[in-house]
Amino acid sequence: MNVVDSSAWLEYFADGPNASAFAKPIEAIDDLIVPTLAIYEVFKRVCSQRGEDDALRAVAQLEQGKIVDLDRATALAAARLSLDHRLPMADSVILATAIEHQAVLWTQDTTFCDIAGVRYIPKG
Repeated sequence: MNVVDSSAWLEYFADGPNASAFAKPIEAIDDLIVPTLAIYEVFKRVCSQRGEDDALRAVAQLEQGKIVDLDRATALAAARLSLDHRLPMADSVILATAIEHQAVLWTQDTTFCDIAGVRYIPKG
């Protein structure tokens, strides 16, 4: 199973230097877990940069995976991860979701670079 962080989704949609590295987990939709927070972050960024139509197309791609809502247990786990790893709220929710689903977290966000279970790919 895979969870793709918002930074990796945005890199993929922008066809940036790391897009091909993130294509594998993104395009393996049967193994893709998508936290609702990733939908929020991707929609907001794409909408602000390219407009609502492009943002809705991006969200449609995220929605091909299994959408996972933030529940109480994940929120509490995220809070603990935030304290333990000094992570911002959104990052801790994404990580908690990956852990809950025994998934690899794919990212290019440096806040995750030393955390077990994370596939960190430095920005190219």
